[in-house]
Amino acid sequence: MNNKIYLIALLVFGCTLNSCDSDDLEYQSEFETSKKSWLDFKESSNNSYKYTVTNSSWVGNSSKTTISIKNGAVVQRDFELNMVEGTSEYNEFDEIEWTETGSEIGTHENGADPITLDEIYDKAQNEWLIERSNTTTYFETENNGMISTCGYVYDNCADDCFIGVNIKNIEAL
Repeated sequence: MNNKIYLIALLVFGCTLNSCDSDDLEYQSEFETSKKSWLDFKESSNNSYKYTVTNSSWVGNSSKTTISIKNGAVVQRDFELNMVEGTSEYNEFDEIEWTETGSEIGTHENGADPITLDEIYDKAQNEWLIERSNTTTYFETENNGMISTCGYVYDNCADDCFIGVNIKNIEAL
């Protein structure tokens, strides 16, 4: 009889621990509200939209990548690099602007990954917003309630340490 009680107690304890996993996100409530905004936008746009990811470096270099999605599939990726003359990276890039379509999508090494906002929200939930020690986490929703900044920085990191995404705008096609 005692073994059954211990087994039941262990199962209840295990289930309780397991149920906490979904709450181990920084900004849990804000994320859920933002995801609802995303799903509403996705429906109203017929899952056809474009969004622009921006990146910048402490030395002043910056880039923007615009990903276009039609009916839930990436159909185009545009990239533009703005380099500060005199930086060591300035001469390393042959192309500072390009466009990929069709089977070319994903062939350039630089630029934001050619992924959908569904995949962005998955990464936010499963990678970027996970509670972890020794980091500062960021989550902003300045795109009509949808993700604008999501990611983290390790404590004591000096330069270009952000792991995540910065989305400048999201608009229906």
